[in-house]
Amino acid sequence: MEPQQNQRNLIRSSHQFNPARQAVIDLFNLYLGKSSRHKPDESSRETSNKLQKRVTAFNRDLPPPNEQFLSDFGQLAEKFPDQEQLRSVTESVLISLVVQCSSHEPQAQFILFSIRNLCNIGYVNWDTFLPSLLSSVSSAETSVGTTSHSVAGASSSSFLASSVISSLTSLPVNPPNFHASNPTSPLPSIHAIGSPAQSATEQPASVTLSPVKSSEFSSIGQHIISRGNQSLRGSIINYLRQLSCKIVLIGLESNLKPVTHADILSHMLSWLVNWDQKQYGNEELDVIKALKSEKPLNEWLHICLDVVWLLVEDNKCRVPFYELLRSGLQFIDNIPDDEALFTIILEIHRRRDMVAMHMQMLDQHLHCPTFATHRVSSQVYPSISGDPPASLRYLPITYPSVLGEPLHGEDLATCIQKGSLDWERALRCLKHALHTTPSPDWWRRVVLAAPCYRSHSQQVSTPGVVFSSEMLCEATIDRTVELLKLTNSEMPCWQEWLSFADVFFFLMKSGCIDFVDFVDKLAIRVTKTDPQILRSNHVTWLLAQIIRIELVMTMLSSDPKKVETTRKILSFHKEERNSEANNVSPQSILLDFISSSQTLRIWSFNTSIREYLNPEQLQKGKQIDEWWKQVTKGERMMDFMNLDDRSMGMFWVLSFTMAQPAAEAVINWFNAAGVSELQGSNLPPGDRIAMMRECYPLPMSLLSGLSFNLCLKLAFQIEEIIFLGQAIPSIALVETYVRLLLVAPHSLFRVHFSSLSQRSPSIFSKPGVSLLLMEILNYRLLPLYRYNGKSKALMNDVTKIISSIKGKRGEHRLFRLAENLCINLVMSIGEFFIVKKELKGPTEFSETLNRITLTSLAITIKTRGIAEFEQMHFLPALLEQIMSCSQHTWSEKTMRHFPPLIRDSLMGRMDKRGQAIQAWQQAETTVINQCTQLLSPSADPSYVHTYISHSFPQHRHYLCAGAWVLMSGHPDNINSANLARVLREFSPEEVSYNIYTMVDVLLHQIQIELQHGHSLQDLQHKTISNLAFFIWTHELLPLDILLLALIDRDDDPQALRIVINILNSQELQQRVKLFCLNRGPHEHWLNSSLFKRVELHKALGNHLSGKDRYPTFFDDIAARLLPVFHLIIYRLIENDGMDVAEKVIAIYSAVLAYDPLRFTFVREILAYFYGHLPSKLIVRILKLLDVKIPFSETFLQYVNPSYPALCPPPDYFANLLLGLVHNVIPPLNSKSKSGTAGDHSTNCRGVVNKTQASSQSGPINASDGQKMFYQNQDPGTYTQLILDTAAIEILSLPVAPSQLVSSLVQIVVHVQPTLIQSSNGLQGGSGPTSGLPTSPSGGSAESLSTSRSTSSGTGINASNFISKSGYSCQQLSCLMIQACGLLLAQLPVEFHMQFYSEASCIIKDCWWLTGGKRSPRELDSAVGYALFDPSWAAQDNTSTGIGNIVALLHAFFSNLSHEWLEGTHTIIKHLRPLTSVAMLRIAFRIMGPLLPRVASSRQLFMKTLLLLLNVMGDVFGRNSQPATPVEASEISDLIDFLHHAIMYEGQGGPVQSNSKPKLDTLTLCGKVIENLRPDVQHLLSHLKTDPNSSIYAATHPKLVQNP
Repeated sequence: MEPQQNQRNLIRSSHQFNPARQAVIDLFNLYLGKSSRHKPDESSRETSNKLQKRVTAFNRDLPPPNEQFLSDFGQLAEKFPDQEQLRSVTESVLISLVVQCSSHEPQAQFILFSIRNLCNIGYVNWDTFLPSLLSSVSSAETSVGTTSHSVAGASSSSFLASSVISSLTSLPVNPPNFHASNPTSPLPSIHAIGSPAQSATEQPASVTLSPVKSSEFSSIGQHIISRGNQSLRGSIINYLRQLSCKIVLIGLESNLKPVTHADILSHMLSWLVNWDQKQYGNEELDVIKALKSEKPLNEWLHICLDVVWLLVEDNKCRVPFYELLRSGLQFIDNIPDDEALFTIILEIHRRRDMVAMHMQMLDQHLHCPTFATHRVSSQVYPSISGDPPASLRYLPITYPSVLGEPLHGEDLATCIQKGSLDWERALRCLKHALHTTPSPDWWRRVVLAAPCYRSHSQQVSTPGVVFSSEMLCEATIDRTVELLKLTNSEMPCWQEWLSFADVFFFLMKSGCIDFVDFVDKLAIRVTKTDPQILRSNHVTWLLAQIIRIELVMTMLSSDPKKVETTRKILSFHKEERNSEANNVSPQSILLDFISSSQTLRIWSFNTSIREYLNPEQLQKGKQIDEWWKQVTKGERMMDFMNLDDRSMGMFWVLSFTMAQPAAEAVINWFNAAGVSELQGSNLPPGDRIAMMRECYPLPMSLLSGLSFNLCLKLAFQIEEIIFLGQAIPSIALVETYVRLLLVAPHSLFRVHFSSLSQRSPSIFSKPGVSLLLMEILNYRLLPLYRYNGKSKALMNDVTKIISSIKGKRGEHRLFRLAENLCINLVMSIGEFFIVKKELKGPTEFSETLNRITLTSLAITIKTRGIAEFEQMHFLPALLEQIMSCSQHTWSEKTMRHFPPLIRDSLMGRMDKRGQAIQAWQQAETTVINQCTQLLSPSADPSYVHTYISHSFPQHRHYLCAGAWVLMSGHPDNINSANLARVLREFSPEEVSYNIYTMVDVLLHQIQIELQHGHSLQDLQHKTISNLAFFIWTHELLPLDILLLALIDRDDDPQALRIVINILNSQELQQRVKLFCLNRGPHEHWLNSSLFKRVELHKALGNHLSGKDRYPTFFDDIAARLLPVFHLIIYRLIENDGMDVAEKVIAIYSAVLAYDPLRFTFVREILAYFYGHLPSKLIVRILKLLDVKIPFSETFLQYVNPSYPALCPPPDYFANLLLGLVHNVIPPLNSKSKSGTAGDHSTNCRGVVNKTQASSQSGPINASDGQKMFYQNQDPGTYTQLILDTAAIEILSLPVAPSQLVSSLVQIVVHVQPTLIQSSNGLQGGSGPTSGLPTSPSGGSAESLSTSRSTSSGTGINASNFISKSGYSCQQLSCLMIQACGLLLAQLPVEFHMQFYSEASCIIKDCWWLTGGKRSPRELDSAVGYALFDPSWAAQDNTSTGIGNIVALLHAFFSNLSHEWLEGTHTIIKHLRPLTSVAMLRIAFRIMGPLLPRVASSRQLFMKTLLLLLNVMGDVFGRNSQPATPVEASEISDLIDFLHHAIMYEGQGGPVQSNSKPKLDTLTLCGKVIENLRPDVQHLLSHLKTDPNSSIYAATHPKLVQNP
């Protein structure tokens, strides 16, 4: 910029002192009738009256005739040889004269004459003259506005004149060669685009001035200000704009550069937006009103509009009409009463609406997310460039802008108007969340903290927030009222109250709800709006749960409205009537006394309110104290295992009233069993360790009703005992601690490693703490961490432990437990994750974990896809990182099931097994000599120390291999004691290397001996005998790692045979059987008996127990095998061992039931191997699931191998979708546009959920739906369970994907006509109508008579279907479409391809596209009705097949992972070649809403854009020959949409006025549009990189800097 500025200064100086300047001025003055000696202040002597009459009388010296001007100018030009300098000077003088003479009619006409003629002879260059002229005009206007503000109230004309002169002479002066003030955009910022609440934000006009001398500005200022009053100043500016627009019109007759066109449009729009001269201030409102009817205003306004229309006209397309769409012109305030301006604004609105339509999904108002799919990311991925990501992942809702882009953010959430459609969508989303309870992490990311709780440091805008606290408050009240209605209907909903209270406590504690505001609105709702609804104390109980939260206590003690708020809280108290002797339940006792508990609490900390308290409630509180004294009288202690209902209820009441005594009672329960000394062989004779004796754990039925305040106290105190206490805790105490966390997953969850470290920095140095914590995490809390989205954080913590001890000698127990925990985490995350944040250098994982991580990534990518674009970029680096520290290669049979992304990355990887065997053979002699000295039966025990201290590390890796060779089928030849000692002294990493090396050596030996003619049976027997020595007889090696090493060598045929022999061994089966007997029920929270502690060496074996003294709690070899069993089954199936896999599952089904994530395992294995599993194996896999899984009633009949493989009837699929509608999709509220059922419909739905379950074949069951988290830990929520169960059913049916997809799609395509016909039959009417025009292809017989199927052939019992849905047919049809799209998105890619094929066939078979007799106008009308405003079809009961299928595609797209979005192009490929504009519009309507989502993915966006341009070429290509000629102007909306999509991608989000396209995108467009018809090319001509034809290229920073 420095050289350019210097150049401008030089040019400015040269103009000011150029000798030609005065000559040119004198010549113009002569023809304008002005004296060259005219004094500067003479103009001020003209009276305002003369100016108003616009004096045109001749002066004494008449000017020469205009025709002589060119001759005189030619003579002048001959005197100055530098013609370029003369041109610049001439332009400068003309600009000054335009500003001076605009209000003088004859002079203005001469200026127009001279400019036109000088242009013809080359002395006016439009591309430099017009930008300088417009900038100077804007600067002059600004100076007048500034002056008017500075002199407000002053009456002295001399003072006014001097002020304006001063302001004008101080303005900068620019040379005539024009440079855009903002090179990044052809238009300066006039209005920001991207918010529903648009405001006409005005930007200051450009201050770039023409090169006019300061003395001339003085005369300009005097000329303007001499007119005196404000009204005339406005008139002068209007004349100035009028003349400028006339000059621009002359200039537009020439071929101007695109950058000039852009600058002209910028100034025209700025003048139009600021037509009322707002820069003069609010005190001139009277002047503004006068301007509306003033003739100059109308004239310049109309000429200005003429300029704009000329710029955007299709014939020339000097500027894309799209620039008007993002200009904000239609949002101007104080629109004048002018038809011409109104016309262009109306056209802008119309075309903006069309662009927005292409950007949005069909039925956008219905598309709220489902929380069934657990899509919470706690890890923020850095971008490849190092910049933070543009947006957070998995936003639950977006708000469409006026141009259709998805918007989100804190500022947006707070400006959504209550009662608007976006507000209703937000409430649907929040209500669904309160019902389905997503994790606390989700709530933190998407809900804005209440304003009253936000500190100044928290005022920074949060981009991921999409809900305001006011929205959440209203949704919470709605949920409270809903539960009150269910309670009043005497339906059992106590568990729903418990779940809701957990979320409510968390939200209130997090400051997401304003407590005072909540109480105020709730009081109005339940006491005034619906006073009959409050019949019980549930609201009082709910508020009693949160009354001890610090925020709430502060509000109730210090808030100015504390008295009023407290009185409202007390107004919720109701006298319970359910505590009669014949109807006593813990809940009724609690609700009966909860008012008293709350009253006592308020009395204790708020003295100012005591006078309002009910004395009876205070008196009733004494009953609680008396009951407690009676229970604890003397030495007695509460027997928690034998509580009757009344005692349990009273203890619940005690937890609300006196939490500390209640906590002490619980702790005393565990301490009462006493303490004993730990017994074990590893204890030294004089060493004693205290251990708490076992007792019974507290049951969930008791814990669930305790106050959250008591639960928090108990959790804290139990942590003190089990982690910081002196005695080893009992299993019952640890189990009770786990149950506390599970009973309130929102309120009590904590990340243990960080929370415990904050409590005591040295806590993990205490013996046994790390072991106990990881046992709790591995065998009890994995699902809880996954539910809270903290699995990755936990994995990072555990990885640090693994990294720190994997090379540490003797740390086998802790390392293997941490490794097993990490294996479970890796296998359970179910989404992409980064092993090491920096993505540089090797991972901190062990060899085993590296191998399993890659397998888990393969399963995740194949079954769920890669969720986000950033992850696609990270994958190659992640694979490189994993494989950089692993020597392993996968077999061809394994890799054939890997997804292509991973398979292609591993394809060229070298198998280094041969090198490993060579290395072994080179070291074999040395190793055998060492092993002979160490392992011979008569070996010296002291040699153990010598070997450990002096052997080389590479030789130590071959210890087990050497022992294997020395055995030679006779394990007794080995000194097992020395071998065990050495292996225990090895580091865990060295033991792993020994196992992997031994497996390679033994497999190699088997191959060699087979070649030498040895019997395979004898070799297998010898191998099993040797392995028994290692794993059973002396327990020298960890069994789980050995099995993993063997299955990883599945390319050797003997490896899996060895694994099968181990699995068939009696030793392993006996060990598993003992584990199941000792462990009790697999639902550990139901275990009410005494826990049995297994001795350490029996639970873990000699190698892992070693010299450790700390006992186990839940750890066991059999439990560690659970993830290994999963991988073994995978490997058997990959190697076509279906029968063996089935047998293994059958044998170990009892222990597999203890896997807390077996439901996820079943879903993933069915999806991973879809199409490869026989029915018999599928049934065996399904039997792993709990009997309570809500399968359809007839499902097991269809998967039974003994029955013929038949596709279920349509009723089956319809009920499957109905189950999703009821339990997964957010319910519609009473204000939905597509139905009229209102609150009754919503309530009816709730009743249906609970009463119709028995009659439905779909998964709808009330009791299941009210399960608490601990009852449904996998997959975590009931909605997710329903969705995954439906997916499992589809994946298990023995039917081709094409049939399954066709059955689902046909239901959706004809769902509304089918339901409406049935509804008409039931109700005897046609349903609600809206008076809208009849659909051209509605639910008539003709519209349904496609070649594929008809509604009558769907086979749905529609009358029963509607009656049990609880929705109107219009609502139900929309929700069924969403449900079907969601379900299809859960299925593997094979189903997607079939879906695209089916959808394309339905579209192509539509009668009004295949008839061939329809006119283009009829087709456009039909397409417009079906796809532009689908709410019409929902209102007048006339949905179309194409409308339904496109809506289904959009519902499907919105739930797809990013990786799978690449397959969406398939449907357009099936539709090609397109032969009509109607088909082209369908293609754009299908793919349009995808572009905002893929904008962050450069490659996918470019592919999608290329596809749309290519399909446009099908209809408007150079060589295309449509049956009916169509003008390019017919697709103006598609042209606008392409511009908008490209701008969206360039901005990386909602389009702003300064957004610019990316250079690569312009390059692509420039190449592709060459194949289009010239008239279409013309409309897209600015989407090129040629600065001579594109305004975007001409103003693009990269092209401007590097022309």
